[in-house]
Parts: sequence; structure tokens; C-alpha cells
Amino acid sequence: MNTGYSGKEYLRTMSENYSDIFERMLAGGVFRLDDPAWQPVAEAVDRTISLSAALNTSTNTAQIRERLGEIIGVPIDESTTVFVPFCTNFGRHIRIGKNVFINHACSFLDLGGIIIEDDVMIGPRVNITSENHPLDPLNRRSLDLKQVVIKKNAWIGAGATILPGVTVGENAVVAAGAVVNKDVPANTVVGGIPAKIIKTIDRPLADFDELSNNIVGLE
Repeated sequence: MNTGYSGKEYLRTMSENYSDIFERMLAGGVFRLDDPAWQPVAEAVDRTISLSAALNTSTNTAQIRERLGEIIGVPIDESTTVFVPFCTNFGRHIRIGKNVFINHACSFLDLGGIIIEDDVMIGPRVNITSENHPLDPLNRRSLDLKQVVIKKNAWIGAGATILPGVTVGENAVVAAGAVVNKDVPANTVVGGIPAKIIKTIDRPLADFDELSNNIVGLE
């Protein structure tokens, strides 16, 4: 597939511009799309759209890891499993740890950065976005970027939405269909719209099966 770039050309372009616009994006804030420095971002988005077509026709998990690794720019560990379809608008600001499971039909909007730490489980149709827009109508086409972090061993249930700037704490559980607009403390279960704490997890992780049986709709 012709992406419009050779691998070396693309990586050189990314390297030359990373200290400017891409680092500023990861630091967060509001970005106008007519910013003169935005062109490399638009080019990266076009490249990701092209590569995503191949990703989503993958026929096994090893091939998915290889093709997703090409999109995000770093290899996916062999202990991690991702199912397709998987959607991202950028990809270069996604980082995925070891022993992660990401189910079908998830969408990651990662211009502001999305970090998935080790041992995280993500259910089907989960939406994670690091991107928002200002309320001001005159500036609404700008992007307001804030990094999202899913900490180690967290579990995100089916159809949940994680909004910009949120950190989901270690061992936390987000119930199916929840909309999370603020940080989730470690060792808690949250659910609802907007998500609120349902309970705390004060037992060994070995008892998670019993816990999940008592919460409707986590998967």
C-alpha cells in the first residue's frame, strides 16, 4: 500500500517536527488548525487513515500487533491482544503496555496522548478521547488537548467513554456505558453518566470474579 511516504522519510519528518508541534500537543492546551506548524499533524493523520485500512483487514492477532505498531510508531508487546476493528485518528500518541487486552470496535482519539499501562482490560466499543473543542463559537474549530492515562490493571467496561484529561487509577473498574469526565481513584468502581463512585475495592484482586458478578453490565 502506498502511504505517500517511505518509512525513513516519514520518520525523519516526524523527528524534525517532534520537538515543536507534537511535544506541544502532548503538553496539552488549545491548538488552532490554521497554526502554521499544524501541517505535519495533518500529514500524520492522512498516513494513519491509509494504514488503518490494512490494520482493520488483519486476519490474526500477530498481524494486528504488527500493523498497529506501525501506526503508533513503537512495537506492541507480544503479551498484548487487540481485536479489530480498531479506530484511531492519529496513533502516534498512543502508548500500550504489556498484557493489555483491547476488545472489538474501540476508538482512540489520541492527539493529546493516550497511555494504557500494563495489565489493562478494555471492553468492546470503548471510546477514549484526549481531544475536545472550546465552547466559544468563534474558536470552536480549535482543538483542546488533554492527555488520558489508564493506570495498571484497570478494567474499562463495554461502551464506556473516557473524556480528555482523565486518569483512571490502578485496579479501578469503569462500568459499561459510563461516561468518565473526572479522575477515577485507584481501587474504586465507577458507573453512570457522569460516572460516580459505586464502591471501593478493598479485597484481594483474586476475588475480582466475585466482584464482577455483583456489578451489572461490566463486560
